[in-house]
Amino acid sequence: MNPLLISRYTATSCLGRGIGPMRDALVAGRSGLKPCDFDGVALETWVGEVAGADDETLPSHLRRFDCRNNRLAQIGFEQDGFSDAVRGAMGRYGAERIGVFLGTSTAGILETELAYQRRDPANGALPAGFNYAGSHNPFSVAAFVQAAFGLGGPASVVSSACSSSAKVFASARRMIEAGLIDAAIVGGVDSLCLTTLYGFASLELTSRQACRPFDLRRDGISIGEAAAFALLERVDGPLADDAILLLGVGESSDAYHMSSPHPEGLGARRAMEAALAAAGLESGDIDYINLHGTATPSNDSAESRAVRALFGAATACNSTKGATGHTLGAAGGVEAVIAALALRDGFLPGSPNTREPEPDMNYLLASRPARVRRVLSNSFGFGGTNCSLVIGRAQ
Repeated sequence: MNPLLISRYTATSCLGRGIGPMRDALVAGRSGLKPCDFDGVALETWVGEVAGADDETLPSHLRRFDCRNNRLAQIGFEQDGFSDAVRGAMGRYGAERIGVFLGTSTAGILETELAYQRRDPANGALPAGFNYAGSHNPFSVAAFVQAAFGLGGPASVVSSACSSSAKVFASARRMIEAGLIDAAIVGGVDSLCLTTLYGFASLELTSRQACRPFDLRRDGISIGEAAAFALLERVDGPLADDAILLLGVGESSDAYHMSSPHPEGLGARRAMEAALAAAGLESGDIDYINLHGTATPSNDSAESRAVRALFGAATACNSTKGATGHTLGAAGGVEAVIAALALRDGFLPGSPNTREPEPDMNYLLASRPARVRRVLSNSFGFGGTNCSLVIGRAQ
């Protein structure tokens, strides 16, 4: 594939707002997870919550989109000069030539949960002010971002569980290569709600402590929330030496089981192989792998087998979900931003909470400086919807 320029990127999570706090936490090996005290939830688990998300106010002309998910989106795209970068791209290409491709798993479902709690006791009617289209509808977040910037290009939302905001990079790439757009906002937003917290707990997938990806004693996930955005542009002319590029995208669908991966990680391996092939690279060209690493016994075991089969035991790797939690539909976008930070600043992130990693992997426990040229970022969702991204420096 033709490389695409990642001209601006940002992420907001439990580590803080924007890439500055995120980088500092990753370098220090600091986690943003805390015991769950989310309103209405009585579970013994840990979460990655963005402080102040419910205090955010949307502009009056965008109030039809008001929900926690879109408030979190607004917090996210206002960081790191991202809004200014989008407006600059609008000046270069025009509002009709910029697409919006975002991932989410639950969108604004919290608004529906709250609405059901306020149903009319006589007839069960939902509150008059409840707006499904602007909140719970998965397309809500893309419509909100389009409206916030005044964009008129193609827009879509991918909801393929935990691979959602990685697969949008592939959606944008296809649109750009087809000549339909010149640039795209990609990424993902997912916010805490009762459905995911109680749903994953009912599947016995949540841990009672901060999650420990790839630890021999791992016992489940810690759910987080986040908003991650990147601006993709076609490469037109010379690039700066420090430019960050999307080099390859690989997708697969193994459909082995609704909620469990193939035990040998065959779908994961196919996605990684496809990403490398798209980038024109071999496995030895990758300096660091940001693993999907949810901290469940079966998922981490399957991914480790796939990684060892393709890369052996030498390539540096880890999961950063011990820092951010598993942000579900936003995870692929968050971890693409982490990959970009590792490339930009020359470091490999640490692994908060993991103490005894699986053997036969070069699993990073502590952050360290490193010359990083190419990163592979994995995102694997329920039902075997897999996506791997290769992100690298221009040189």
